[in-house]
Amino acid sequence: MKIKIVLAVLFAAVLSGCVGTPDAEGWRSAQKNEFLKILKTDKYASICDQQSLYANVKESENSKLMTKLLVAYTKNLANGCIVDPSLTVKEGEKTIVGYGTYSQKVSESDIKMKLKAGQSIENILKPYVPTFNQFSCLIKAHERLKNDSNTSASTLRKIRLNIERVKLMKPGLGENYALINIPEFVVRIIEKKKTAVMMNVVVGKRKMKTPMFSADLSYITLNPQWNVPDSIARNEVIPDLLKDPGYLTKNRMVMRSTYDLNSKKLSPSSVNLNAYVGGKGYVPFKFIEVPSEKNGLGRVKFIFPNHHSVYMHDTQSKHLFKRKVRTYSHGCVRLAKPSLMLDYISKNYTSTTPEEIKEKYDSLKTHYVKVTKRLPVHTAYFTTYMDECNNLLQFDDIYGFDKSHKLNF
Repeated sequence: MKIKIVLAVLFAAVLSGCVGTPDAEGWRSAQKNEFLKILKTDKYASICDQQSLYANVKESENSKLMTKLLVAYTKNLANGCIVDPSLTVKEGEKTIVGYGTYSQKVSESDIKMKLKAGQSIENILKPYVPTFNQFSCLIKAHERLKNDSNTSASTLRKIRLNIERVKLMKPGLGENYALINIPEFVVRIIEKKKTAVMMNVVVGKRKMKTPMFSADLSYITLNPQWNVPDSIARNEVIPDLLKDPGYLTKNRMVMRSTYDLNSKKLSPSSVNLNAYVGGKGYVPFKFIEVPSEKNGLGRVKFIFPNHHSVYMHDTQSKHLFKRKVRTYSHGCVRLAKPSLMLDYISKNYTSTTPEEIKEKYDSLKTHYVKVTKRLPVHTAYFTTYMDECNNLLQFDDIYGFDKSHKLNF
């Protein structure tokens, strides 16, 4: 197997035109020239915290130092140059690392093997270059604007932060995907680099942030029931129910032993509600808002399974879409035009006919529609975004992540 890998690497090297006499470190003159050219413009915005090493390499062209810089450059390209300890999420008592980041393994020995085999530097870096077009678009914008005396330092820093955020996204964005840009309060469905659908959204409050992650759309729920999370039950529903015994009826809610509407019926008087007021933790009974035209989740949910329990959905609070800052949810993403999203996804990503969708929708009963074609959903935090790679859009740092990130360059 190892022989096959070595032969494959050598074949790639021949194709790249870098085969020649290597030095003791494995560098050929063509590779050195190529790497220095990449570094001169910082083509992939990954010199980052290696500025002093780069200065030494540029002056000496020392092969050992150049290898060290190549490894560092690749790691910066693969996993970014910013580390924010706040980017974690708590699930119960566990803290999950990698909240919004998808690290890639970078093997120093593999890089050295490819280098010694004569592969071009571009080939060595290629597996780690983000395919999301925002990467190249933002780099080009940064290059253009840093030479413009009218561009502020804060704008340049903002663009650089968002270049780094692209690196932290899950590799293999997909040719078609949904992108929820949290600070912009917008979701787009992108088809072959073009925006096919775009609409405003409401995202999580500052204390209940919408997380950054990637997951595939799995199914659509028509006429959903709302399973009230235990945290909301403790801090909102139970306190209101203690004040007003008619709260459940007024809000079209029922109380059950589980989130199954067919499970055992319970009444508020059958449990000690005061024991479950406030705080966190498991609640041994459940509140469910039944499907209806006035359901808090509206008439449709779009489910992309994830451990954050975040999804896109309709909402009764249409007035919130008139506001510029739309941070009002518990973390889920509310859609301004759910019917448009339903129509587009059902026609293009399910095998269910429009007639069947309408029949299920009009029934006011819960139905599930399976997504049959892959559509990744990415929630992201871009405070700068290149619209179709033409216009630089800038947005407020609603969660304070721009401020909290430390740039090491």
